[in-house]
Amino acid sequence: MSKSSLYVVKLGSSTIVNHPSIFAEINRIAKRGNQVLLVAGGAEAIKQKYDSIQREMPFLTLPSGDEVRYCSPEEMPFIRAAYHEFILTTIHTQLKKHGLSVYAQLGGDQGLVYGQKAKPLKAIIDQKTVIVRDSLFGHFIGSHKAFLKSALAAFDVVCLTPPIFDPELDAYINIDADVLAAHLAVDLEAHHLRFVTGTAGLLEDIRDPFSTIPNVYNDDELSSVQGRMKQKVRAAKLAIREGVCDVFISGPHTLEEASKTWFWNVDRELGELDLLNKVARIPSVSQDEHELAHYLLETIKYPSVAGKIDEAGNIAFQKGNGPNKLLLLGHIDTVPHVWPVRTDSNGITGRGIVDAKGCFVNFIHMLQEVDVPEHATLLVIGAVEEEISSSKGAHYIRDHYEADAVIIGEPSGEESLTLGYYGLFKLQITIYRAQEHTAAKDTISVIDELYNVVADIRHLVRDVDPQSLSSLIDIQHRNEQGFLTVKGTLNFRISPAAGNDYTGKIDLAFGEGVTVEVLRATPGFANSRSDTLVKAFVRSFAKQGKSIRYIKKRGTSDMNTLATTWHSVPMVAYGPGDSSLDHTNEEYLHNDEVESTRTILKEAITEWFRLRTEE
Repeated sequence: MSKSSLYVVKLGSSTIVNHPSIFAEINRIAKRGNQVLLVAGGAEAIKQKYDSIQREMPFLTLPSGDEVRYCSPEEMPFIRAAYHEFILTTIHTQLKKHGLSVYAQLGGDQGLVYGQKAKPLKAIIDQKTVIVRDSLFGHFIGSHKAFLKSALAAFDVVCLTPPIFDPELDAYINIDADVLAAHLAVDLEAHHLRFVTGTAGLLEDIRDPFSTIPNVYNDDELSSVQGRMKQKVRAAKLAIREGVCDVFISGPHTLEEASKTWFWNVDRELGELDLLNKVARIPSVSQDEHELAHYLLETIKYPSVAGKIDEAGNIAFQKGNGPNKLLLLGHIDTVPHVWPVRTDSNGITGRGIVDAKGCFVNFIHMLQEVDVPEHATLLVIGAVEEEISSSKGAHYIRDHYEADAVIIGEPSGEESLTLGYYGLFKLQITIYRAQEHTAAKDTISVIDELYNVVADIRHLVRDVDPQSLSSLIDIQHRNEQGFLTVKGTLNFRISPAAGNDYTGKIDLAFGEGVTVEVLRATPGFANSRSDTLVKAFVRSFAKQGKSIRYIKKRGTSDMNTLATTWHSVPMVAYGPGDSSLDHTNEEYLHNDEVESTRTILKEAITEWFRLRTEE
């Protein structure tokens, strides 16, 4: 499995040395298929090093009253040794217990992370302000990103610590580890940045360990923050300002089951759009939905609503327990690439906001806004892996849940109702041949042969489904030890008219050296206009003074997966957004459309419950 997302996790040395359970949590992040960059602090380790050699650790008092470690040239060897002996060794040992491969070094070794020495410090010594010129403290300039990305791909965990390197000075310089973590997260375009601390996030009252500040917005004043926690706040704000959307401080000494302070690069007063803006800012590329699912589970605490994360990783909520079950099925994963979410007065842009976080957040609001009668149940599920061939979440829902009707959360636009989708027939074609000189008689390249096979398959599929659409979406070529391999991924969109058994009519045998693997064969689906679910939407549209427009899409959704066995269950799709923006870097959702579709959705659900009592 290719690695999904990048986590940058900053651990303090006290956590590393005294709380080894954190490494089990790091193991779980890595085992979920993510890249992990640990950035380790060293305060506790440096103290241990100085204690072990009975050397006094020097500090400077700044004019502000803050104390900082004095990193003179004489002290730097001891600081470096502390990281090697107490931090890197411990991390290696602990992570290897979990079977993880580890690459760990000081950031400055081989100049991997480089910076520049800061200007001379003003310090208070003997009640006088003096200039300290030899303090080897500095700021981040950059890193060798190509090397780091290769290391993250090759190892389960990469660990870096201060100090970093100043190439002009030709010397190591110290840097705050929190700030280092933030800069590396920005540099490497991390999906998630975590600061693990000894307290339960940021505290409103440092004397009250349960006074966690849950959210920090733009321009929030944090007068209660003191000491080294100020640096964590500066680092977190630096990261979100520079484009890392998902940032929190957690603890004590844990990422899981922890109290968290989330940082949001957005204004505080968002009202009914607050949840949407937060959900948009938590990256959830397919196979990395864990963070968003757990955020929703911890956040959605409505009366009479039960929530869980099921065995597939889907986030599922239930309100009511009656026999008439309506399922609102969205998906919480997105396609790559993640870019910074931006909010303006009219709407929001960001990966997945149209496809389909806006739709799913509307579903969540229904848990609060809809009165579910005694005879009914409202299920709201956010599926995982909808955007990739596995459709893991939808397959699990199909086999482990049941419903009398389904509304799929996909963008239809405010004035349209989606009645159906084309299916997806996805093939991987592999051709394996011994290498030949291209000038030899009758020789064609393996890539030319791939195109020929693709053309033949297209002809076969068109015979079965003249309305089908196709695209060759990927080609990979490899030359190893005199043998050539080419792989091509060929997608077909199959119309509902092709039926459920179209694959049995297509012969994919092409002789020796050519294999065609079916990655997915989902039929198309089209719902009737005459069932109770569609009638409920017609009445809802009418209440808003709108006439309904029916559409069928050439894409594929989780509706198709459910329809393979839920043969008599009505299904439609409805939600805000322009689906032509799906999977593009121009996804944008208008606030007005979010609110208007929410109103229509609420009325349609209420009407469906009422109609079910009349049947």
